[in-house]
Amino acid sequence: MIRYSLKCEAGHGFDSWFQNAEGFAALQGARQLACPICGSASVEKSLMAPSVQPARKAQTADLARQSSAPALTEPQSELEAALAALRRQIEENSEYVGLNFAAEARKMHEGDAPTRAIHGEARPEEARAMIEDGLPVAPLPFLPARKVN
Repeated sequence: MIRYSLKCEAGHGFDSWFQNAEGFAALQGARQLACPICGSASVEKSLMAPSVQPARKAQTADLARQSSAPALTEPQSELEAALAALRRQIEENSEYVGLNFAAEARKMHEGDAPTRAIHGEARPEEARAMIEDGLPVAPLPFLPARKVN
């Protein structure tokens, strides 16, 4: 596996892993690489530094620099900030029903349960069946937060 630093025509930088250099070239030639920020398929390798193991003194300096790096939990773009805001709004204004989403949505649609805003998880075949049956459902652009022990 090889990691390349990539850049789109709009100047957005990102990294990606590839099986080998030929794998990258094949995907690039088929225009199957896309910028995760703007969706541009015009993606090129950008200048990369070799991955060299630093000396112990350099590792201490690297750790000090990394502490000033942006937190991974903070949005890094307008798109990420908009998705985070959408997620907060949905979680604050609807009830999470987990894996019972399909059953709860059907109960509300049939009038067996009070109508309310819900969100949860459904298997692909359950989601397809709900859409075919005319239930007003839509996929969300994020995964539910997982609880960790």
